[in-house]
Amino acid sequence: MNIKRTPLLTLSLIALSALTLSACSSDGEGGGIKTEAKYPQGHDRNLGEDIYAKPGSVFGPDGLSFGGKKDKSDNSGAGIGVNSFLWRASLDTVSFMPVSSADPFGGTIITDWYTPDESKGERYKINVFIMGRQLRSDGVRVRVFQQNLRSGTWFDIQPPADMATKLEDAILTRARQMRVSQID
Repeated sequence: MNIKRTPLLTLSLIALSALTLSACSSDGEGGGIKTEAKYPQGHDRNLGEDIYAKPGSVFGPDGLSFGGKKDKSDNSGAGIGVNSFLWRASLDTVSFMPVSSADPFGGTIITDWYTPDESKGERYKINVFIMGRQLRSDGVRVRVFQQNLRSGTWFDIQPPADMATKLEDAILTRARQMRVSQID
């Protein structure tokens, strides 16, 4: 049996499909199913307890400790994880450059590219790594990156060999000055 489709039949099927789909909408129109999401209000009505409360620790309120009772007044674990004099001296030394990131716990300072006013065709980037908690001459490492501008494109070049050493020396000198001023 061959049924010829007429424009009226096609239009009727489209209208019927549209009505059926609009009846399924959930926005409250067209006779669809009306639902309302309910966000928890801070307690579980069945158990009567706060579902947002911080759960207790398996190791107790003070956590797990080795080597005896921890003194609450001891702040040796708080603060930065590297030598504070080297950290502040490093920030002071590279303060003329925009700092991209600084991690006092890991002892890393990364600057963004800096172009000196006197030489617009070159730019520098510095990474400073503080190696430990003691004020020592090998406690800081500096990496210097340099680029030159040629034909509108920046190209990496080798910075002067002594530039990183000079920056390390400047940081160490500033750290020593801070330490001496604190003692006085």
